[in-house]
Amino acid sequence: MKDSVLEQIGPRLRAARIKQDRTLEDLATRTGMSVSTLSRLESGKRQASLEILLPLTRELRITIDDLIPAEVPDPRIKPTQSMRNGVQIVRLSPPGSPTRTFKMTYPARKTMPPQRTHDGYDWLYVLSGRLRLKLGEKDLVLEPGEAAEFDTRVPHSMGSADGKRVEILSIFGPDGEQMHTYTHGTEGQE
Repeated sequence: MKDSVLEQIGPRLRAARIKQDRTLEDLATRTGMSVSTLSRLESGKRQASLEILLPLTRELRITIDDLIPAEVPDPRIKPTQSMRNGVQIVRLSPPGSPTRTFKMTYPARKTMPPQRTHDGYDWLYVLSGRLRLKLGEKDLVLEPGEAAEFDTRVPHSMGSADGKRVEILSIFGPDGEQMHTYTHGTEGQE
């Protein structure tokens, strides 16, 4: 075990004892340890060992795992990049995440793809450029700093509003991810 993990055992043991409103004297008596040993363990002045921890965890009705902090996984995401119909797509969430987050860069084009529908909701935020969002009968232009959320069962398409490059952040569920990011020969989709 790493030293930082071992250093947390004493304070976690103390917190478990205090949570149960137990005194050092009571716990020491019930486990057959001296108050001094228990105090030094809680303050980090004594190294934890199984022969000390087992009776303490039994008496406090906790597990040794309760005393060892869970390892925090590295939260950094290694973005992956792909292209679909000229749109650069950078995945910003790990695979399997309940929400799918992407940075999408629409090319400098004046034509819009046809409107499509699919299950789910899309949320987007314009980072740079001017985004044209056709949503049903509405034809909207979103500027940098503007956001939109919509039901994707409404016919929709997105592209450049002025023939210049547009960058957005987009968040959607599994259905939206499949429609917007998978490449399977469906030229003309978003």
